[in-house]
Amino acid sequence: MSNKQLRQRAKDLAKQHGYLPYMIERYLALWGEEETIQFIEACEEQITTSIRANTLKIDAESLQTRLQLKRVTLKPVEWLDEGFWADFDVSPGSLFEYMLGYYYVQGVPSMTVTKVLDPRPGETVIDLAAAPGGKTTHIAQLMDNTGTVIAIDEDRQRIKSLESNIQRCGVSNAIILRGDAKKLDKLERTPDKILLDSPCSGEGLIPLDPSRKTSTSMADIRFCATREDELLEAAVNALPSGGTMVYATCSIAPEENEYIIDEILHRHSEMSVVPIPLEFGSLGYPRPYGVELNESMTLTRRFLPHLHGTEGFFICKLEKE
Repeated sequence: MSNKQLRQRAKDLAKQHGYLPYMIERYLALWGEEETIQFIEACEEQITTSIRANTLKIDAESLQTRLQLKRVTLKPVEWLDEGFWADFDVSPGSLFEYMLGYYYVQGVPSMTVTKVLDPRPGETVIDLAAAPGGKTTHIAQLMDNTGTVIAIDEDRQRIKSLESNIQRCGVSNAIILRGDAKKLDKLERTPDKILLDSPCSGEGLIPLDPSRKTSTSMADIRFCATREDELLEAAVNALPSGGTMVYATCSIAPEENEYIIDEILHRHSEMSVVPIPLEFGSLGYPRPYGVELNESMTLTRRFLPHLHGTEGFFICKLEKE
């Protein structure tokens, strides 16, 4: 397909399905027409609700028993001991067990990010852009409420949700800081691990929010990519030798993912992408749109609606030598 034909086909599909043409043009360049149509169709399907058992308050088996008595059907997520696909007859946030903090309503990709980070008891972990607290509470859970989780967010309103979820889930090892994550060098604390689930265009959230088909321009993606690069640069500089970090976004755009990681690797020879020892998603793109990137991009992972039945998501694990 020539460039002219690709642009025309993108316009036709965009008009038919309610997308901005540039989005469809990029999907066609990434995947080809057949997979692009599969993606478009999958984005019209409802994403299955998922929850995380909060083992700070209850074990997963006991939670299953309680929820099954309330006609909630649970199916374990294969690579997440505490994760479940869940079918509720009522709002997931309306049950007494939710109010007690026995579970957190959270997307499977979002849970997977923390599992990839693999925080251990006694460590110091920094969670950047932490609100509303799904990953912060999950980190604390995996650390058995020991060590320290430093949860940083800049948004005053979102911090209220972060505080509320930390309290509801029984987290006692977290410190909440309101501030600009790009100024991480001023934090006089050396972390063992850093989690950056970066603010992004949210292009992977189309199944959850159809307005994203038309709400983001290419200029918006470039703006997000610049911010993501700055945040990741700050995180890399704050990470000590031997430290581990995870970079993630709810965007499927290579411009916000592989391109960002590739640029960091060019600037920081001490950083490397490392394998993720969990089986989920699909491999990242070493040659998106024909652009040659570092081959280690194949060690990154992606969730896509048409392949995995989830919102779109990108996860990369890095280590500083």
